[in-house]
Amino acid sequence: MRLNNFNILSWAKKIGRPLILDGAMGSLLQQKGFLSNDPLWASLANVEHPEAVRRIHKEYIDSGADIITTNTFRTNPAAVSKSKKSFTPQNLVEASVQIAKEVKGNLPILMAGSNAPAEDCYQIERTIPILELQENHQQHISLLKEFGGDFILNETQSHFDEIKIICEICSKNQIDFILSLFFTNDFKLLSGEDIFSTIEFITTYKPLAIGFNCITPKIFLQIVDKIPDNINWGFYLNCGSGNYEDEQIVCGVNELEYLEVVKKLLPFKPSFVGSCCGSNPNHTKLIKNYFDELRGN
Repeated sequence: MRLNNFNILSWAKKIGRPLILDGAMGSLLQQKGFLSNDPLWASLANVEHPEAVRRIHKEYIDSGADIITTNTFRTNPAAVSKSKKSFTPQNLVEASVQIAKEVKGNLPILMAGSNAPAEDCYQIERTIPILELQENHQQHISLLKEFGGDFILNETQSHFDEIKIICEICSKNQIDFILSLFFTNDFKLLSGEDIFSTIEFITTYKPLAIGFNCITPKIFLQIVDKIPDNINWGFYLNCGSGNYEDEQIVCGVNELEYLEVVKKLLPFKPSFVGSCCGSNPNHTKLIKNYFDELRGN
């Protein structure tokens, strides 16, 4: 299945519920002992432990995910340039997308190509110049599309200059995309801009949807009623314990607790629902079971 400008909200309305995005990949690989301390982080598993990545994708699909996400959070050129490994962005993106495509097969689900911030997600000050930032996203987004991503999921974006670059690349090249935002406890990007003015800016580029990820449920519940009614949006919130920067990510919001959060957010009509760091396929399964109960399946 390809999107081809397909409206995510229309599909969600057709099936009578939000689409279900999968959950964490990196923290699961970490918990299973497959995570590297290299700057490439979880993406090394695509070439060093492909079966582990394949198994996690399958578990999410079996649990009810409508969308799986490629393990490409750190396959971008900026991350690869810091690694001592001899891989290229093309090597790593191709390996990740191929694994996801093999697991997906002919199933009627979508494959989102994950495009992360060029540097660490929670890094306030950028260290790479603007031209390198542009080249990083241009190359990574192009590779994700070339190897078969149905759309680009630009995750945990929290710097306005980077958000603008991504929107311009996807719009200029007519690439379907979701822009998913991370914001601070005072509802601002790490670069200081107000979250709501940023949402207004992004909508001018006609994304498939605007997402919110890696935010704690407590913080997100404080702003959900302020999300404009006229946009497609979705969420996959942080289920980890402790601080965002913790090296060891473990579950801090179990599947039952997270389902209660989902129930509180459904009246605001999200187009897609998933879970982020610290989650696992059980989070996905409970969401799918609840949606089935609502529809009488």
